[in-house]
Amino acid sequence: MSRHTLSVLVEDKPGVLTRVAGLFARRAFNIQSLAVGPTEHEEISRITVVVDVEDHPLEQVTKQLNKLVHVIKIVELDPEASVQRELLLVKVKADPTTRSGVLEVVELFRAKVVDVVPDTVVVEATGTGAKLEALLTALEPYGIREIVKSGTLAVGRGSRSITDRALERVRSA
Repeated sequence: MSRHTLSVLVEDKPGVLTRVAGLFARRAFNIQSLAVGPTEHEEISRITVVVDVEDHPLEQVTKQLNKLVHVIKIVELDPEASVQRELLLVKVKADPTTRSGVLEVVELFRAKVVDVVPDTVVVEATGTGAKLEALLTALEPYGIREIVKSGTLAVGRGSRSITDRALERVRSA
């Protein structure tokens, strides 16, 4: 199996996410990451889906996704030709004796502290999954209290946008 990142443009309508995720579920594909949000056009949303699957079954799912009424466009993003990032919030034990060590790790990973209380800090970091895993490994000796991670967000490199022609289709419908 190999990891695939799909960028799916959809009309911003209720129930679209359920139908898209349902297609993967019916095929028994485990979604590794799912992120949904608005685009530069208020009537279009972008769903970024990361799945581990063979190429041929993924092609079948992509064809089925294209048949859904509110799906506008699907693009598979090659990791080499796209920028892919995740967001991590991690609450770490940081009492007065360990706080300086935690702060050194935070600085080393170009993360930032977004909340401080006497016995813990909340750290925010963005980057690739590998970078965030390395940060967690470095913070683990101090005591991780809580982890919240976003799904992968991805955009193709270069000046082209996958929404260029997609907006015309939505407005003419």
